[in-house]
Amino acid sequence: MSRERAKALLVDFDGVLRRWDPAVAAGVEQRYGLAGGVLLEIAMQWGRLQPVLTGQVSHADWMTSVADALTEPAGDAERARAAVEEWQSYRGEVDSDLLDFLRDARAGGIRVGLATNATDRLEDDLAALDLAGEFDAVVSSYRLGVNKPAKEYFQAACQAVATPPGRVLFIDDEDWSVRGARAAGLSAHRWTGHGDLRYMRAALDY
Repeated sequence: MSRERAKALLVDFDGVLRRWDPAVAAGVEQRYGLAGGVLLEIAMQWGRLQPVLTGQVSHADWMTSVADALTEPAGDAERARAAVEEWQSYRGEVDSDLLDFLRDARAGGIRVGLATNATDRLEDDLAALDLAGEFDAVVSSYRLGVNKPAKEYFQAACQAVATPPGRVLFIDDEDWSVRGARAAGLSAHRWTGHGDLRYMRAALDY
């Protein structure tokens, strides 16, 4: 028996709606004499990242910890802070084709939510990228206190778009997040690029 088409769409932010140009971080690292890839490597260490995704520490505290790690064991603290600050001034870029698709879906009666593991800077990022008001709901792990792929996250996300899990389509670029959504009863698809828009349109009921 085929599954009912979805009445709501949950879309991940980073790696899906927001893209990052790796040349930006690489340029910062080069200018400050840092090893290539070190900023992201330090920032994404799970023991450092998970607390900021679940509201235990602020984005500013997270970045301070990255700068502190860059100065160990005997680096230049001021230079490290400047490098991190310059890196963080970049807010990424919006995928305009996907945004157009989301607008069309909303116009067709689909409830659209942003479902993201995020920090307390999410609202500022959305405003800076002119995305405020583009969603029926914004589901932030920082505000919930629980991150994807936890079942509780997806339950809250479905409640936010007022749609039962079986009628929600979730889009993410990470396999582990897609698996978590499916385990929670949602339809889920791993984002690989604009070729996925045809599938998404077919899976939505509008």
